[in-house]
Amino acid sequence: MSKSASGAPAEISIHQLRIFTAVAQASTLTEAAKQLGITQPSLSQQLSRLETMVGTRLFNRRPGEMELTESGQYLLPKAEHVLRGMRDLEDGLLQFTTGRRVTIRVAGIASALRILLPAALHHVRQTFPDIDFDIQDRAPADILELLYERRIAVGLLADNSVADSGGGFLQIPLLADAHVLAVPDHIDLASVRDPRRDLSAAHYATLNQSIQFSFGTQHTKRVQHWYERLFPEHEVVAQCRSFEVATELVRAGAGICLVPTLSVLHGAQPLEGVKLYKVNAAPRRIVALIPSQYQRIEPYRTFLDALEAVGRETDLPQTLPIPPFLDDGEQARF
Repeated sequence: MSKSASGAPAEISIHQLRIFTAVAQASTLTEAAKQLGITQPSLSQQLSRLETMVGTRLFNRRPGEMELTESGQYLLPKAEHVLRGMRDLEDGLLQFTTGRRVTIRVAGIASALRILLPAALHHVRQTFPDIDFDIQDRAPADILELLYERRIAVGLLADNSVADSGGGFLQIPLLADAHVLAVPDHIDLASVRDPRRDLSAAHYATLNQSIQFSFGTQHTKRVQHWYERLFPEHEVVAQCRSFEVATELVRAGAGICLVPTLSVLHGAQPLEGVKLYKVNAAPRRIVALIPSQYQRIEPYRTFLDALEAVGRETDLPQTLPIPPFLDDGEQARF
């Protein structure tokens, strides 16, 4: 590493680390410069200074491409760790800052945002009236990415979306959410043992029209296996990326759908026009994911307490018993 004019080793600045990581993560220098709000010549100059300081190239420069060298690959995770630490430090110091409005950034799956967030937000603002919220409706993979990038502080999602390790974040259980079979209201499965024999031809046809989800995950494969095992003659009539859209299709008589109970709540009331039958499956747990250090500081501590309280107080819709033909004794886990 080069030395300063005084002879002491030159120190890498936070600003230089931000420049380095922006270039490493962007597809072009132009994109990195836009993200940082500086000109491309300035960015190139500062990156060259950093390479001179550390005494080695961090990128192999090719037309339209910046490829990390071996030393750059070594530096990148360490730079990201330092920058995450700085963001955590800045967030933590907000509790001591006067005259600055604090924003709690949250991303979550739609059902958790609709049912859990409004009451929790109201409670937090009673204690911290100057707080505001930045709320994003995102898929689980996007939520995890935003958490890793420290672009949000809290993620609300199902625990089966998270690796056993928790991704390095604290998991706070909020609500056990059972899976149910949503069926159009005019179809009664209460005493059905053999659907082909016990249902009319029209109802049997509807029962074998499934509405499924294309999340591109192991969850999708497990759900497909469940349908194939219990509805061997079914055909997929629609694929969705939203449980709420799926239940609306069920209500319109388009078919049936396996959904989490939380997704059929509209406000405090269940969706009308559908029957909900229990199935032999483990519930999903809705959890809050948060960097561990946030748990101990305000206003995050109050927000987490409020989410837990709302989860305890949430009344899920009443469900009907498992239809006899679905009670095969094999418990699925989605």
